[in-house]
Amino acid sequence: MKPNDKLVRAIEDIGSNSEYREFRLATGPGPVVVRYYEAKSISSVIMVGGVGGDFDSPAKELYPRLAHVLQREGISSLRVQFRDPIDLDNSMLDVLAGIEFLRDHGSERLALVGHSFGGAVVIQTALRSQAVVTVVTLATQGFGTEGVEDIAPRSILFIHGYEDEVLPPICSIEAHSRAGEPKVLKLIPGARHVLNEASEELYDTVHEWLITKLSS
Repeated sequence: MKPNDKLVRAIEDIGSNSEYREFRLATGPGPVVVRYYEAKSISSVIMVGGVGGDFDSPAKELYPRLAHVLQREGISSLRVQFRDPIDLDNSMLDVLAGIEFLRDHGSERLALVGHSFGGAVVIQTALRSQAVVTVVTLATQGFGTEGVEDIAPRSILFIHGYEDEVLPPICSIEAHSRAGEPKVLKLIPGARHVLNEASEELYDTVHEWLITKLSS
């Protein structure tokens, strides 16, 4: 794909409720379904899950909770459903399609949040979009974090549970060691892979990070 090529060829509104509108983005690689919590702002957040697919969220529905609150605070959110949640390259294209959608809706400053497999996806996506000003990874896998050092001078937050039974904390520790400043690593005692054990702490940490970085 050439730099000026449009990834999203058409947008279909496929439903809505009081909180979000659901769209199907037609792209060359295939259709990408997204949920858009619109706040009509220049700042937006994209949130993605892991290999579970669908609109999965860690930490007791962290993503919809954040999306609802951020919407009231004037920040839009987009949740992206991966077409193939085990394919890193295709999933990165899904997020890039989401970025294009948000840019076409007036967003200029973007944050990316990804859990597990999605952590690697958002790192790779940030390397390909300068509209991204900050990245948050939650229990990221190690594969796909190559190049994380080139996100700097944009900020990145790594969060991982000490008791992660799927991906050990060393995945985030090692990626953090390679990342440039500004960067933060937060390891949570007692938290496992989905981070349910620290859901309130995680919500507070990620919410504060997003508000601070998108407004600075």
